[in-house]
Amino acid sequence: MNTTIETLLSHRSIRKFQDKALTEEQIKTIVECAQAASTSSFIQAYSIIGIKNIETKKKLAELAGNQPYVAENGHFFVFCADLHRHTLIGDLENKDVTESVESTEKFMVAVIDAALAAQNATVAAESLGLGICYIGGLRTNIKEVTELLHLPANTIPLFGLAVGYPAQDTAIKPRLPYQHIYHEESYQADETTYKKQLEEYNQTISAYYHERTQGKRADTWSSQMAHMLSQPKRMNMKDFIHRQGFAKK
Repeated sequence: MNTTIETLLSHRSIRKFQDKALTEEQIKTIVECAQAASTSSFIQAYSIIGIKNIETKKKLAELAGNQPYVAENGHFFVFCADLHRHTLIGDLENKDVTESVESTEKFMVAVIDAALAAQNATVAAESLGLGICYIGGLRTNIKEVTELLHLPANTIPLFGLAVGYPAQDTAIKPRLPYQHIYHEESYQADETTYKKQLEEYNQTISAYYHERTQGKRADTWSSQMAHMLSQPKRMNMKDFIHRQGFAKK
């Protein structure tokens, strides 16, 4: 096993960081690694907003549901789906790109591009001995986040990435069984097998929580997911992305 694989398999979310800022060299390295990620048709349909100002961090923490580690970290990155520059390209090259920019396909490309870039950034940060935590809570008040960061049309803040020096050591959370995720040749949809795998995974997760919390928690993965999915949230997302000029077609 090489060091890259060891880094990937050692991933865990860090929610408490030391009071130590990243250096400019670290930030640049992380962003350059993000840019090295694959991008569909070389479209590079994302932007990254770096946040150092503590007041801006505190406001983002509030908008993300009062998550303290949004404010208390070494550096905070916001990954955005971005087709704004491509509208400028249309002007520059005297081409009408509106239909493509407003298509659902290009919205998917922008989201995928941003996610790939963010994962590269994560691996880079963790390889430097830093910890990270993805922050999807920015979408809870997505309009306010967009206004705070002065994002133009055809951009959307997808998620944040808190990066810093870990001030805690957390256990690796067990993932779903390999056989549940990886299908050969076609989707294996035998429900009896699927449910059996879920029940086994529930036992693993319950034991993980029991040990991590000294017996204060022992819930299962399926109970977590059922509870979460039975309470829809951020149901304004479709209207918002349309207002920003995405996925209109």
